[in-house]
Amino acid sequence: MKRLLGGALVAALTAGVLTATSTGAVAAQATAPVLSPTPYMGWNTYYGLGGDFTEDTIKSVADSLVSRGLAKAGYDIVWLDGGWQADQSRSDAGDLVPNPAKFPHGLKSLVDYIHSKGLRAGIYTDAGPYIPGRCGLGSGGHYQHDADTFAAWGFDAVKVDYLCGIAANLDPKTAYTEFAQALRNNASHRPMIFNLCNPVTSPDWGNYPESQQSINSWSYAPAIAQSWRTYTDVGFQGDIKFKDVLRNYDANARHPEVVKPGAFGDPDYLAPELGMSDEEFRTQLTLWAVAAAPLVIGSDVRKLSATTIGMLTDPDVIAINQDPAAVQAVRVGAAGATETWVKRLADGSRAVVLLNRGDSAQTLTTTAAAVGLSGDRFTLKNAWTDKVTDSGGVISAAVPAHGTALFRVAEARGVPAAPHVTAGIPQVTKVGTDPQPADAAPVVAGGDELTVQVAVRNDGLQPVFAPSVTVAGGSGWTVTPLSKAPALIEGGNQATYAFTVKLPVGAPPGTASLTATTTYQTVRYGAQRQTTVLSPVVVAPAPPSGTVPLSHHAWITATSGWMSPTIDQSVGGGNPIKLTGTTYPTGIGVASPSLIRYYVGKACSRLTGTVGIDDVVSNVGPEGGTSTFQVVGDGKVLYDSGVVDRFTPKQFDVDLTGVRVLDLVVGDAGDGGYNDRADWAAPTATC
Repeated sequence: MKRLLGGALVAALTAGVLTATSTGAVAAQATAPVLSPTPYMGWNTYYGLGGDFTEDTIKSVADSLVSRGLAKAGYDIVWLDGGWQADQSRSDAGDLVPNPAKFPHGLKSLVDYIHSKGLRAGIYTDAGPYIPGRCGLGSGGHYQHDADTFAAWGFDAVKVDYLCGIAANLDPKTAYTEFAQALRNNASHRPMIFNLCNPVTSPDWGNYPESQQSINSWSYAPAIAQSWRTYTDVGFQGDIKFKDVLRNYDANARHPEVVKPGAFGDPDYLAPELGMSDEEFRTQLTLWAVAAAPLVIGSDVRKLSATTIGMLTDPDVIAINQDPAAVQAVRVGAAGATETWVKRLADGSRAVVLLNRGDSAQTLTTTAAAVGLSGDRFTLKNAWTDKVTDSGGVISAAVPAHGTALFRVAEARGVPAAPHVTAGIPQVTKVGTDPQPADAAPVVAGGDELTVQVAVRNDGLQPVFAPSVTVAGGSGWTVTPLSKAPALIEGGNQATYAFTVKLPVGAPPGTASLTATTTYQTVRYGAQRQTTVLSPVVVAPAPPSGTVPLSHHAWITATSGWMSPTIDQSVGGGNPIKLTGTTYPTGIGVASPSLIRYYVGKACSRLTGTVGIDDVVSNVGPEGGTSTFQVVGDGKVLYDSGVVDRFTPKQFDVDLTGVRVLDLVVGDAGDGGYNDRADWAAPTATC
């Protein structure tokens, strides 16, 4: 989040004092019916199928929702996004027309099929008038007629976009209020969930007046809709990035005070297997669960792995999302690479998230007191593993990079569970004699010797006995213990185990893992075992040799604000790199924010080049087009461009002596990433 939640607000929300009707923004309005007291769940065509779906596709997905257990878990809305309409989306008589080739039997027949499977059906339109080339269809001027049509077809939910709405320069509050009234007053008297959706007006996409922006929807939507989109899309069709999931979660978290039963902020769809790792998707699902957000799957459920289906149907995670108190999580403490979020549950317990936004594993902690609980002993149930442990008040977990831990925490009663022991993920603290940054994935090379530590903490009230840790690495890696194991770890204490890990000289480049196996004995529950994994450990390729274009050397990792970094082209269109009329044959094109990481292994002495905003931005418009550029060696800034606009490229000449890991970093210069097409032009390494 860009601003901290005040301590008084956190305390009020976690204690259950503050409600939506206590805020001036919505106190005078309470007209939206409570159609879905807890967040609705389902599936939408947009990210997995785009506009390429037919009657048979939708039936197949409906069948899959049932056969794969998703419907039983609660995902019961089959939602058609844009693409269902005919090329001429409205007839001369004023009726919306489904595409006859895709839906030869019409939408009423399809909805009847969906209902026959025990599911509900959703549909899509736009709040603006249809403007060819700007949106696929629009309901502007036809609100009541379209609401009556959707109800007559049997739909249970309607998503209302704003592409044509903003193109027609409508006031979203006025338009959406009128649409909401039309839905409530439909001729069939059919209850229909209203998803208010104006993502195109998010700050990423232009300088819109505050009243038109998606981030303003919270001020009026809870009174008229069952959910409202809180920011731009979480990604592109088939391409969802973890950083954008975090961006949307943060935007959604700005106004927890207006969420209530039947009215929920919508940070967009769940996106498994569309670009994120399993760990990153587990984090998205965790965050959406505690945000009391609608759980709508955006991927093609027919193709999802059994692992993903297991995550989507986890009963403890869904129970937290569907908790009847309908409270949205708030952050406890400061924003940063690691954070704690807490959601008050109806039974007085707390759902606690330990979030690791960073690129390296961390052991994260908070306390029961910090999340609004009092007492001397607490039960922690890990929602993902189902393991139940006992704590004296500390809540801790070893959290992978881009990962979360999710606990249901309550005051303990009765016989204690096993002590809450956190076996740390292996940490690479040194590569040779060089300290390893704690916030980055370790980068190593053949022949390197690593110093590795594993911390084991006991947050229970009872001691654990005979604690032991072993570490294993990649093929041919040798591990030597450096420390002696203690006889026990008392409650409230920890022990740290150290090792050296030696890579063979010929270790192949790629990724590897370090695995720690921790065992200990408990008084009542016998032997316990935990396995934690540090992944990835990057085994770097050989550093550059000679005087070479750095863009032609293999990078370790590369990110771009949107789309993906491009070699020897500007991002997003296949154009050559061009700065103020000069074309460069080599380079890297990105959108802000961006990080490109290389291994140079102390073998290079110099990096030269030019940074700037590509001339192609002028084809898009005058907005945006400012960035900052930094060259960073082993965590130390070696060059900082300051703000660079489209008219002022800058040359750089950087000393790389002694640098192992080189980062090329692009920022948005504080005005967002819209139209920031940034170039590293002719980056040349001397090695």
